[in-house]
Amino acid sequence: MAANILIVDDEQAIADLVEVYLKNENYNVFKFYNGKDAFDCIENERLDLAILDVMLPDADGFSICQQIREKHNFPVIMLTAKEEEIDKITGLTLGADDYMTKPFRPLELIARVKAQLRRFTKYNSAEPNQEEHLIAFSGLVLDIDTHECTLNEKKLSLTPTEFSILWVLCSNRGRVVSSEKLFHEVWGDKYFTNSNNTIMVHIRHLREKMHDSAEHPKYIKTVWGVGYKIEK
Repeated sequence: MAANILIVDDEQAIADLVEVYLKNENYNVFKFYNGKDAFDCIENERLDLAILDVMLPDADGFSICQQIREKHNFPVIMLTAKEEEIDKITGLTLGADDYMTKPFRPLELIARVKAQLRRFTKYNSAEPNQEEHLIAFSGLVLDIDTHECTLNEKKLSLTPTEFSILWVLCSNRGRVVSSEKLFHEVWGDKYFTNSNNTIMVHIRHLREKMHDSAEHPKYIKTVWGVGYKIEK
């Protein structure tokens, strides 16, 4: 079944161009130029991924992303015309999985869409062996079948990317996972810049949700210059 992808961008030329590239890959596209129509679509359609422009005439991509995360865990890619790091961090904080700065290459966006869909399908399927679908240690439980995570019996509200990062780290307990390996395991492609900084933001959010200290971590430890590690 072809994936359903939402595009929201008030620059019609960009939205139309992205639509053409997505349809060439046989995706179903829901395209809107404003926030109101996008909100209606989110409520009434089954979506597999959203591409959201930050600046819209009647809303912004951040508020749309926030509404998506209240009910859904499908991937979100943010588009921004700004170079400011705060926009990227804000998007990731609200649950976005990736971001691109305009102008961008359409083929790179398509590559990221494919990577996000692959990752989301991989970490939301029941394909792993029975013994591999659950990780439990030190009060932390991750269930890849239900995509749920609990810490000391309290559910953690994780984005798909956060869950994937934590799953990879927990699957490699006792070993250091380099930032490069972590990026490729979670995102699955090479079309990304400043990937280490993006991973750092996601790691920080994970620690905040787990109430884990960066200085004296119980779970995620930073191995400076190498990557991250969770002890056995």
